[in-house]
Amino acid sequence: MRINYRAITQNMPFILFLSVLALIYIANSHLAEKKIRRINKLGREIKELKWEYLNVKSELMFRSKMSEVSKAVNPLGLKPLNTPPQKIELEKKE
Repeated sequence: MRINYRAITQNMPFILFLSVLALIYIANSHLAEKKIRRINKLGREIKELKWEYLNVKSELMFRSKMSEVSKAVNPLGLKPLNTPPQKIELEKKE
């Protein structure tokens, strides 16, 4: 089959259609790769924040132990109670 000017001009809409499809395909693959990179980045950030959360949580649990609290308030002159606290009850007047 010979390709000539007339055949090319007759098939020009189809050639343009294929060119547009190729451009859309390339753009779509670039967008997909960009989203995959963003998802991976956010996944790494989630892991990092999870480790930071666990670290802060364990530090809080350690510092809220009774022995650590008493060490922290000892310089202020506060000491643990030797007697249990007393409950104050009010009588309702009707």
